[in-house]
Amino acid sequence: MAKPIIGITLDYEDDQKYSAFPYYALRENYITSTRNHGGTPILLPFELSEAEAYAELIDGLIITGGNFDISPTLYGEGEMHSETKLKENRTKFEWKICQSIIAKKKPILGICGGMQLLNVILGGDLIQHIPDSIENALEHETKPYDQPGHTINIKEDSLLFKLAERKKVVGVNSSHHQAAGKVGKDIIVSGTSSDGVIEAIEHKDYPFMLGVQWHPEYQISDLDQNIFKEFINASK
Repeated sequence: MAKPIIGITLDYEDDQKYSAFPYYALRENYITSTRNHGGTPILLPFELSEAEAYAELIDGLIITGGNFDISPTLYGEGEMHSETKLKENRTKFEWKICQSIIAKKKPILGICGGMQLLNVILGGDLIQHIPDSIENALEHETKPYDQPGHTINIKEDSLLFKLAERKKVVGVNSSHHQAAGKVGKDIIVSGTSSDGVIEAIEHKDYPFMLGVQWHPEYQISDLDQNIFKEFINASK
């Protein structure tokens, strides 16, 4: 059997740190984690006119995290927090390809900002800046990222519970200042941190749709390994 083709979205920078011209960027561990669990990774530039063709080509989609936020206008908020940073071309592309993938019922794994995008697409909203909205919030920007930053509590009888091998508490890394607020239609909250921040969502009827707020591509736990393994198996 041919290996499933896994499309992975990119981040985009024009900060001139690497090049005087705008460039795409992606950490290698998204690619190696996909490859190591049996997928063929391909990277998806922000070509709106190609989104439908990409969705036809790939067997599963990973929406990655990055140095950006989703515009609050997309979830009905007119005011933008001072810490919110937009990459509107990226969001337009990811929104379009996600809609195409959802229409085709192909597997989706949303990581960090990717989880937030899934929630908004399905009718939810976001907390724009956790420290301003959550009393006694944990530190959700913790380094190093290859070590757990805090634990999450996992809902029993969820996909995440299965992938955690029936563990109710697991350590995860953390790198975000926003989070899902109200969840979208048919979304189950399957993981939360001790301060109440939503750490994982899944769709109750979709064949495989999982969003996680942490970065499982670092593969720091059995749960992280199992997330990629199950996603790629679902893409076959």
